[in-house]
Amino acid sequence: MSSPPQDVLESRYGLGVAMVLTAGFCLSIGGVLLRFMDSATGWQVMFYRSITFALTVLVVVAWRYRGRTPEAFRAIGWAGVAVGAISGAGSIAYIFALLATTVANTMFIVSITPLCTALLAWAVLSERPRMATWLAIAMAIAGIAVMFSQGVSDSRLLGSLLAFAAAVCMAAMIVIIRRAKAVDMVPAQCLGGLVAATVAALMVDTFVVPAGDLGRMVLLGVVQIGAGFMLFTVGARYVPAAQVSLLILNEMVLAPIWVWLAVNEVPATMTLVGGILVMIAVISQAVAGLREERARETAKAIP
Repeated sequence: MSSPPQDVLESRYGLGVAMVLTAGFCLSIGGVLLRFMDSATGWQVMFYRSITFALTVLVVVAWRYRGRTPEAFRAIGWAGVAVGAISGAGSIAYIFALLATTVANTMFIVSITPLCTALLAWAVLSERPRMATWLAIAMAIAGIAVMFSQGVSDSRLLGSLLAFAAAVCMAAMIVIIRRAKAVDMVPAQCLGGLVAATVAALMVDTFVVPAGDLGRMVLLGVVQIGAGFMLFTVGARYVPAAQVSLLILNEMVLAPIWVWLAVNEVPATMTLVGGILVMIAVISQAVAGLREERARETAKAIP
C-alpha cells in the first residue's frame, strides 16, 4: 500500500483528531479491567494482553495489505523498529504502574506526556508549538493536577517512576511516528506487542489463569491497547505532535471515571473540577485546529 501524498496527509486533520480521541477512550478502560482481575499476576496480564494485541494488529495488517504483508513490515524501517521497542517498553511500564499505585496517580504522572512531546518535537522535528497549544497544555496539566492533588503525595515511588517511564515512551513514540508520517507504522505496533510478550514469557511462573481473567486480558489486548494503539498510530500521522499528546489526555479523564462507576471509587469534588478543565482544554484545542484546517482549505480554494 503506497503512502498518501503530503496534501492528503494535511487534509485529514479532522479524521486524525477523531482517531486520537477514540484511541484515548479505548486506552482508558485498562485500569478498571485490571481492578477486576481475580488472581492473574502482572506478568500473566502482560503476556496475554501483549500476545493478543500482536495478533490483533497482525490480522489488521494482513487484511489491509493482503499478499503484501511482509512488504508492510519491511517498509517501517529502523524507525518502526524503534517504535516497536518503545511501545513494548511503555506498555510494560504502564501496566505495572497501574498495579503498583492508584489509577489516579498513574494518570496524573502520565499526563506530563504533552510537555515531553512538545519539547522532543521542538528539538527533533522543529515543530515549534503555537502559544495557544502551550496554553492548552498548561490548562490540561493544571486540570489533572487539581484532579489528583489529594492523592499524589502518598503515591508509591515504584509506581510513580514506572508511570513517568510510560510518559516518556509515549512522547518518544509520538515524535517518531510524526517524523515518519509518510510511513504506515501500524505494523510497528505488532512488534511492540511481541517485545512485551517475550519479556513477560521470560518472567511468568505459569501460563494457567482463570477463564474470567483470560477474557479480561483478551479485552485488554484486542480493545484497550489493540484498537487504542492502532487508532492512535494512524491518527498521529495527521495531527501535529504536541496536539496529539494533548488530545490523548481524554484517557486521563475517563480512566478514573470508569473505576468510579465500576468499583465505586468515588472521585473527590476537585477531581471533577480538574476533569472539566482538562476536557475544556482538549475540546478547545481540537476545535481551534479544525478551524485552522478549514481556513487553509478555504484559502487553497480561492484562485
